[in-house]
Amino acid sequence: MTTVTERDIRLLRDALGPLRDREQVAERLLESSAKHSFDPDKELDWDAPAEDGKWFWPPELVSLYDTPLWRKMSEEQRMDLARHEAASLASLGIWFEIILMQLLVRHIYDKSVTSNHVRYALTEIADECRHSMMFARMIRKNEAPAYPVPRVYHNMARVLKTVSTTPGSFAATLLGEEILDWMQRLTFPDERVQTLVRGVTRIHVVEEARHVRYAREELRRQMVTAPRWEQELTRISCGEAARVFSVCFINPQVYENVGLDRREAVAQVRASGHRREVMQSGARRLTDFLDDIGVLRGVGRRLWKSSGLLA
Repeated sequence: MTTVTERDIRLLRDALGPLRDREQVAERLLESSAKHSFDPDKELDWDAPAEDGKWFWPPELVSLYDTPLWRKMSEEQRMDLARHEAASLASLGIWFEIILMQLLVRHIYDKSVTSNHVRYALTEIADECRHSMMFARMIRKNEAPAYPVPRVYHNMARVLKTVSTTPGSFAATLLGEEILDWMQRLTFPDERVQTLVRGVTRIHVVEEARHVRYAREELRRQMVTAPRWEQELTRISCGEAARVFSVCFINPQVYENVGLDRREAVAQVRASGHRREVMQSGARRLTDFLDDIGVLRGVGRRLWKSSGLLA
């Protein structure tokens, strides 16, 4: 079997152009990490009380926004739903980040521990540890419950962490990062939103930008160099991950917790054109990228469409 060297990879290209040198990419990301990393415990005022009249999540990003049920709800109930949905999304984020940390450790296990690529992966794992603790602290501070994903998907992730291919791991990483990142970029400058929530999302957006760059560059490399069977498996596993992600995005228990009928709320979210546009807009930058590098093909593409994240 022929071994693909770094020199070979530098001569390879995909639809986005020549592949970049892995060590140079990691070196730039390490430099950025040194300049733009945050300690949430020190950066944010965790002792400040919640601000009256401010949202915990932008109303346009709340799942029921602009539905018949939303129009019947009082402003207080809408704001309460936003608080619970912020907790649900933070819980989802922690779940994804724990999976991501384990996948990153697997990725670097056989690689040179002195390389920039491994050093950056370890830096990212440290970032994700801080993010998970930050999200958990925000949930508690906002006096909302944690919202775990359904047990079946929690256990499916155990299988994923064991059998995922390297390109599949990075594709799933991008899925978990980019849609939430799009929403958070709308959240942190929004003065209608609680100051603490804005601070949490600002830190996450700044640091996740590096994580997305690392994952994108590695996925491009893998989709060029991986064997054909692994590329095809990545397409299918990525499509299935998109389907699971769309199901788990908001835990339907949030509706019951604010006094709504769960079945009616879920049905109206599924029928909502606004919600569909929000989710597809959040995924568009990612789906364009995955399409360019050959991930959105065949069965995988059909799974993405069934998830509602791809038009």
